[in-house]
Amino acid sequence: QVRLIESGGGLVHTGGSLRVSCAASGRTFSHTGMGWFRQAPGKEREFVAAIGWNGLRYYYTDSLKGRFTMSSDNAKNTLYLQMNNLKPEDAAVYYCAARTSEYSDDNYLSPSSYYYWGQGTQVTVSL
Repeated sequence: QVRLIESGGGLVHTGGSLRVSCAASGRTFSHTGMGWFRQAPGKEREFVAAIGWNGLRYYYTDSLKGRFTMSSDNAKNTLYLQMNNLKPEDAAVYYCAARTSEYSDDNYLSPSSYYYWGQGTQVTVSL
């Protein structure tokens, strides 16, 4: 059974930092791109960052470049999202996901390109 389990969310003050993690089990994703998305109440799920299928390229939504950094530890089958200088508008449930297709980075922005999803971890940013 494939599982993606996020952790590391919590409450942080504006300007603070958090690192959320995503541990994958049940299979390896050696040739599969993975991504981070977030969803705030009343809003659609939006793309945050992704790692390409070969692990050599990272993609970020433009508005978060410079503040958010995605990384991976293949030995631990774990993804990370380091979030710095957090703002109230960053508050959301953060999800990690694995793509449906191997060997492809097409449409990495779209949630519909991802098949496996974690349960999410809540990030709250106070003023």
